[in-house]
Amino acid sequence: MFGCQQKLAPNNYAVKRVSDGDTMVASDAAGQDIKIRFACVDAPEIPHSNAEKNSKKAADKNQFKWGRQAQQRLEQLVKKGGDRIILTVTDTDRYGRKVSEIRLPDGTLVQEVLAREGLVMVYRPYLKNCPSASAIEQAEADAKKNRRGIWGDSKFVPAWEFRKL
Repeated sequence: MFGCQQKLAPNNYAVKRVSDGDTMVASDAAGQDIKIRFACVDAPEIPHSNAEKNSKKAADKNQFKWGRQAQQRLEQLVKKGGDRIILTVTDTDRYGRKVSEIRLPDGTLVQEVLAREGLVMVYRPYLKNCPSASAIEQAEADAKKNRRGIWGDSKFVPAWEFRKL
């Protein structure tokens, strides 16, 4: 087919950038960029400023170590999906990001994988808007039981508590 571009389905997006363990930028079929915030979960923070990158505080180092691991794992998953994702948008947050469940083209629920590996925590205040809440909660319970990722780190502070510090 000459001159034809591959068309993306309406809820199919091309990933442009993984910002951290629960945020990314993707473009739709029309080439319009959208910012995506993961529904149902909260990932550890990554350093955003030089001061954070160079921080000697144990709590910062710990948070950022896990944040980078979550970001790297998300990048691997996106790459495995050919840089394509399928979104189920559940809300728009105060920053204009589309709060969404993210699946790879093969149907893999990204939030479930990250929770099962102990790289994100279920964010219960927003769970009611999460179509796959039970699968993600089960994945987190499995990670906790097996002390995977953050669940095996007694010094880890949940991202929502870390942000308040």
